[in-house]
Amino acid sequence: MKRNTPTLLLSIICCLFMASCNTATPEKCFDIAVLNSDFLVGFASDGQLSKLESPSIKMGKTKDEFAPMLRKEVINTKMAFIEETFEKIKDLQETTDTKDIRLASIALYEYVLPVYKTEYVALAKMYDEGASKEQTRAGGAAISNNHYSKFEELYGKLISSGKLYAEKNNIKLNRNVGRM
Repeated sequence: MKRNTPTLLLSIICCLFMASCNTATPEKCFDIAVLNSDFLVGFASDGQLSKLESPSIKMGKTKDEFAPMLRKEVINTKMAFIEETFEKIKDLQETTDTKDIRLASIALYEYVLPVYKTEYVALAKMYDEGASKEQTRAGGAAISNNHYSKFEELYGKLISSGKLYAEKNNIKLNRNVGRM
């Protein structure tokens, strides 16, 4: 038994070290779970639609050449950030303290991501293929009508949980946190 004691002790130390690597400061948890949700503001509303109507400009093949982004690129860029952030949220260690913000954030991202992957991709395709304004507006209105209320509910729950978490952990908030 004595020969295994150093091995057992080393195993315990390694496990503790690995567990401590997965813990984040309260500020970091708040940033990942709550503040990153600001990127979702505009979902199922005029905010996202205006980004599709007037997409950003990107550089062309030369330094003097510029072109509007395809709407598909706009949505793909947004989805990439959402997916990356969602993975970080899921990787947050769940504790009694972080449970509410983590679960509220997961619920929000689980709701939003499929809408981007299906409905917003389809809407972007409509724009890129030159659909009429009436068609694109109808597509945008359908997204808004079908998803804004639920988004607002999930987002509001996350912001409420986030404010309580921030208060408990003495995290100073900007007055604009949670304004849609």
